[in-house]
Amino acid sequence: MDINDLYESPLYLKVSFNKLIEQYENLADSKDAFTASRAKRVLKAQEPYPELRTGFTDTSKLDEYQDAISIILEDLFTDILTLNEVKTASIPFHNLIFNSSQRFKNIIKAAGDDFELKIKNMPEDDVYIMACTIIMKFCYGLDLSFKRPFYYDIPDANGILRHYKIMYNADFIEIEPTDKAKEITQADVDELLDNYENIDLWKEKFPPGSYVFKGFVINNIFDVTDDQAISTIKSNLITENRGKDENFTDDFQEVFRSLLNIKDLEVGFSVYNKEDKMFERVYGEPIVSYLLNKKDSAKCDKTLCRWSLKTLIKDKKFYAVSDVDKFYELSKGKAPQYRALKEQGFKSAILAPLANEEGLMGILELVSKQPKVLNSVNANRLIDVMPFIVSAVERSKNEEKNMIEAVIQQECTSIHPSVHWKFRKEARSFIQDKLEGREPLFQKIAFEDVYPLFGQIDIKGSSMARNRATQEDLTLQLNSAKAILVKALEENYLPIYEQIIFQADRYLNRLEEHFQVDSEQKITEFFSQEIDPLFYHLLSRGKYAEEITSYFDSIDEKLEVLYKHRKDYDDTIAMINRKMAELLDEKQLEAQEMYPHFYERFKTDGVEHNLYIGESITQDENFNKIFLYNLRLWQLQAMIEMENAYYQMQHDFPIPMDVASMILVFNQPLSISFRMDEKHFDVDGTYNARYEIVKKRVDKAYIKGTNARITDKGKITIVYSQKQDEVEYMRYIRFLQSKHYLDDDVEIVELEDLQAVTGLKAIRVSVLYHKDDNDKEFFTYEDLMKELHA
Repeated sequence: MDINDLYESPLYLKVSFNKLIEQYENLADSKDAFTASRAKRVLKAQEPYPELRTGFTDTSKLDEYQDAISIILEDLFTDILTLNEVKTASIPFHNLIFNSSQRFKNIIKAAGDDFELKIKNMPEDDVYIMACTIIMKFCYGLDLSFKRPFYYDIPDANGILRHYKIMYNADFIEIEPTDKAKEITQADVDELLDNYENIDLWKEKFPPGSYVFKGFVINNIFDVTDDQAISTIKSNLITENRGKDENFTDDFQEVFRSLLNIKDLEVGFSVYNKEDKMFERVYGEPIVSYLLNKKDSAKCDKTLCRWSLKTLIKDKKFYAVSDVDKFYELSKGKAPQYRALKEQGFKSAILAPLANEEGLMGILELVSKQPKVLNSVNANRLIDVMPFIVSAVERSKNEEKNMIEAVIQQECTSIHPSVHWKFRKEARSFIQDKLEGREPLFQKIAFEDVYPLFGQIDIKGSSMARNRATQEDLTLQLNSAKAILVKALEENYLPIYEQIIFQADRYLNRLEEHFQVDSEQKITEFFSQEIDPLFYHLLSRGKYAEEITSYFDSIDEKLEVLYKHRKDYDDTIAMINRKMAELLDEKQLEAQEMYPHFYERFKTDGVEHNLYIGESITQDENFNKIFLYNLRLWQLQAMIEMENAYYQMQHDFPIPMDVASMILVFNQPLSISFRMDEKHFDVDGTYNARYEIVKKRVDKAYIKGTNARITDKGKITIVYSQKQDEVEYMRYIRFLQSKHYLDDDVEIVELEDLQAVTGLKAIRVSVLYHKDDNDKEFFTYEDLMKELHA
C-alpha cells in the first residue's frame, strides 16, 4: 500500500532515514572509538538499502527493511528505557507506526485484540492545512503558531480509558518543493490568515503533492489521563446546558473512573440544606444520592454519624470508608452512612465536602463495590478537581436563588414583564446614586394615560357553600362525640355526661336551624374545652379506647377539628383558582404578542385580572386605539373560553360549583403608580379612584328594581356607563354570536345606585357551551347541565 493513498496532502510522503544517517556519518569520524564504532555499524546496516536514504512510499518495505531500521533507530529506542518510555517512530499525522518502545507495545496489547489505534482529534481538512503550515515554516520561515496537541485514547486492561498526549520530534525530516509548487507571497499569506476554513483556497496555494516530505518523526507519548480528567470535569461543569444533557451524568462518572482508575466507580451527590439541617437529592437532574438511598431528603443526624458530620461540615475534610463491611460491624449497624452503603452493596466510599467560605453546600459521593479501592490515600487525588466542582455548585446555588426570587416575584408580587424596563431604569439610578455617595432614592414608578380593563370569573355562592361544609363537619363531629358519651352514660350514669350530651344536642339544633357567624368558634371551643379533656381522661382509664381513638383519628392534626367537607370546599376553591389562573396566564401570552400591555391577576373566590394598555407602558409612539379595541375583544372572547373550560372540567372538582363572569368597562384613560408599601399598582387621583370603587362593589350590585344580582351563572355581564361603550360591545357581541360563542338573549339592564356611583348599566348575554373541545354542538347553561348530569 502506498502511504500517500491514506490522505490527500500537499506533501508527497516518503519514509526516509537520511537526516539521521547524515548524523551517523559525522559521528563515524568521532575521536571517541566507541561512538565511531557504533556509527559505522549503523551505516553498514543501511548501506545495502539505498532506499532507506532516498525514501520509499510502499509500506510493505517497512517489513522488508525491518532489521536494518531497528539498527538505525537503536540509539533512539534504547533497551535501558524501553520499559519506561512511551515512544514510537512514524509519519506525521498518520496512525502508521514502524518502531516503538516495549512499554508502548504493552499498552496496545492490554487494550485488546480488537483495539484500533487512531489519533483522536484530527479532522481530515485540518491535516491538509497543518501540512501547509509545516511547509510555510520549513520552506519560507513563516511560523503561524498552528501547534495543536494530539491524543490517543487507549483503554487499559481494566477497561478504563487512558489519555495519551503525542509530542512530535521533527529533527529528522526534509521538505523540498516540486515543479507543482507555487511561489507563496506575503499577499498569499495574508489571504490565508483570514481564510482558515476555506480548504479550497489552501489547496489552490499548496496543490496536492506539490512538496516532497522525506523522513520520519519520533513520537514521545505521555499519559495525561489525570490532567485530561481535570480539564474534562472543568469543561463539563462550565457548560450552561449540563442539566439538559442526558449523557452528562454518565460522562461525568466516566471521567472520575479514569481519574481514580476504578472501573465500577459511581458518583452521587447530596445537597446540604443549612436552614433545615437536612441533606436533599438534586431535583430536576438524573443525579442520585447514595447516602440518601432512594429518599428525597433526610435529617443530617439520620444520614451521617456525629464524627462524619464533624469531618464534613465543620472540618471540611474528606471522609473515606475503605471497608464498609468492617466499619458497619464496628458501629454495630448504628452509623447511618455505613448502613446506607451496605444496603446498596457498596464496599468502599469517599465522601468529599463541597464547601466555600460560607460553609458546606453539598457532598460529592464516590462509591465502589470493591473494598479498599477508595480510601484516604487516593482521596487526595480529588484535591485538584474540587475547586471546579465547588465553583459549579456555587453557580447552581446562585441559579437556584435567582429562580426562587423569580418565583416569589411571579407568585407574590405584581411586577409584570411589560413594566420591568421602568423598574430597571430606576434601579440603575438608585445604584448609581449609592455608588457616587449621593442619598439613594427609589423614584415613584408611574404610567400616565393608560386605559384600564377589568374582568373576573367569580365562584357563585362560595360563602353559602363554605357555611354548608362547616355545618356538615361540625354535625359529624358532634354526633361522633355524642355517640361515645351516650355509651358512657349507659354504662356509668354521671350527671356530667348527661349535661354534655344536652349541650351537644343544643349545638346540633342550632346548626340545623340557625347557623350564625360565631357558631363555628363556639362549637370548636366546646370540643377543645369539654369533649377533648373528657376523652383523654377516659382513655387514661382504658375506657372506650377503640371508639375514642377512632374519633381522634378523624380530627385534623393542625386544625384540631374534623376537616372533611371543609377540605373538599377548600380544595375545590384552590383547584378552580389554579386552573383558571393558569388558563388566563396562558391566554395572556397570546395577547401580549398582539400588543404589549400590563397584566396582573388575583385569586379570591375566583380569579380577577387587571389590564392596562397605553403608550407610556410600551415606550413606543405607535399606540393607537385600535389596540385598545382589540384587547377588549380579546378579553371578552378569552373569558367566554374560560367559562367553557371551567364547565368541561367541573366534574373533576370535589364539589360542583358554578361561576359567573363580569367585565367592567372604563372609557377614560387614567394614571397608575406602584405602591411600594403594598407591592402592587393602583390608580392615581381622586377622579380615577371612582374606578377602584366600582371595581370593588359592582359584582355585588343588584339589577334596578329587583333582588337579582347583575352577575349570573351561564351569562357574561358587561358593566359600563357610556352609550358609546354599549355600541362598541354590542358590535363585539354580534361578532361572537356569529361564531357561536354567545346566545341571542341579549338584555340591557340598569344597576341599583352604588355608594357615590350612579348611572351604571350592564349588558347580559348567555354563553354557549361545548361538552369538550371537539364538540361541534352548542348548549346554553341549562342544556349543558342536563347533558352533563343525564
